[in-house]
Amino acid sequence: MKVALYHNDQERSLRIVKELNKELKEQGITRDDDHPDLVITVGGDGTLLGAFHEYIGYDPDLRFVGLHTGHLGFYTDWLGNEVKELVASLKNDSGQRVSYPLLKLTTTQSDGSTQEYLALNEATIKQPIGTLVSDIYLGNHLFEGFRGDGVAIATPTGSTAYNKANGGAVLHPSLQAIQMSEIASINNRVFRTLGSPLIVPKGQTITVKPKHQSFLITCDQLEILAEDVVSVRFEVADEMIHFASYRHLDFWCRVQQAFIADEVKDLEN
Repeated sequence: MKVALYHNDQERSLRIVKELNKELKEQGITRDDDHPDLVITVGGDGTLLGAFHEYIGYDPDLRFVGLHTGHLGFYTDWLGNEVKELVASLKNDSGQRVSYPLLKLTTTQSDGSTQEYLALNEATIKQPIGTLVSDIYLGNHLFEGFRGDGVAIATPTGSTAYNKANGGAVLHPSLQAIQMSEIASINNRVFRTLGSPLIVPKGQTITVKPKHQSFLITCDQLEILAEDVVSVRFEVADEMIHFASYRHLDFWCRVQQAFIADEVKDLEN
């Protein structure tokens, strides 16, 4: 097995990376940041997002493991004081994994050219100054005219972030779906939208056609100033992200930890 280490520059993360390098060498596991079979991230969920975008398109079977330097996040299963236990799990690796759906967004410019992006968490379309005015299509059907701050489109794992703040539902990642939520939409006698989150399954699309010369697209941590873009299409990607499931915490337990309780307790019979 070849392992890559991807980390932030915080002092504690650097100490953990040094310890990981030592432990990997002692256990005979090769570190290879260019051609890995598995990527270990050291930091938080933001670090894992960075690693995802660093290795997009490298290998469809590439797996990730998150080691968190604080509390457990939505994508991280190990804590900073568990380096030895993590490396021991690598020694007994049998390729086990859990897979989550991704969001694919495709921009189309006025000349017909297109650009594709993948998001692990979410994407947004916003108008930095003033309000965003756009037509929103479900498939080829014009569904509504939108006016407001913007729209957010989330994967199931990203549904607990901006989407949740917008009043969206929390989706289990076993569902192959994406969700669009409105960001401060204007609803009155002149402008009217559904006002509720839209959940779209794999095989269907959401297309946003802004009526502006330029606007802002975000794709996880990436910001794109869209100029001469006439439409942005969103759909469930064919690709998926894979996590090595040595002790992968149940999604609902993660939600409970993050928003309700500090401790996760099993149901008692």
